[in-house]
This record gives sequence, C-alpha cells and structure tokens, in this order.
Amino acid sequence: MKRPPTKKEIRQDLERQVENFLREGGRINPVEQGTSGLEGNRPWSHPFQAGPDGEPKQERTPVPEVVAAIEARKHKKHPPVRSKRRGPRKQWIYDDFGEPVRWVWKD
Repeated sequence: MKRPPTKKEIRQDLERQVENFLREGGRINPVEQGTSGLEGNRPWSHPFQAGPDGEPKQERTPVPEVVAAIEARKHKKHPPVRSKRRGPRKQWIYDDFGEPVRWVWKD
C-alpha cells in the first residue's frame, strides 16, 4: 500500500517546482501585503447566488416527471437485509447495572 506524502516531501516538491519555473524564465510578481483579489468597482458576490458576471441567477425550469421520480425513490421502502451467516453468534450477558458480565453463544 502506498503511503501518503509527508509535509516535508510536499514542501520539497513545491520548492523544486518553483525553482524549475524560475529557471525556465518564469517571473513572480510581488504583491503588497493587504491587497485584495476583489475588484474595487464591484462588491463581492456570493458565487452560488449570482452568475459569473454578477447578474442574478436565472429561474430554473421545473421538470415534474424527474422530480416525481426522485421523490418516489426517496420514499421507497427497502426490504430488510438478512444476514447470510447461519450459525451461532456471540451475545453479551449484562448485569443489573448494564455492565457486561460475560458472553454466551446463541443460535
């Protein structure tokens, strides 16, 4: 089984990638501390409430047959799953205070 990379290995890999980028002619632009990535002329908009251009999201077209199929699956009763294991099983015996005392084999 392959083990996940350690933080040290991840850090070394990132440093190696940055060095390769700079060696191949890449350039890193410094950014002043406190600078925001948001545009100054447009306030922040929630990504799930507005489109990519800031316009309000469009109303959805209802599809009743699809909604009905989903609702039917949601309320469908599934038969109980029976264990295929046939044979004795362990069962705990508890005292009056709910503490396990011993276990016995039950059919």
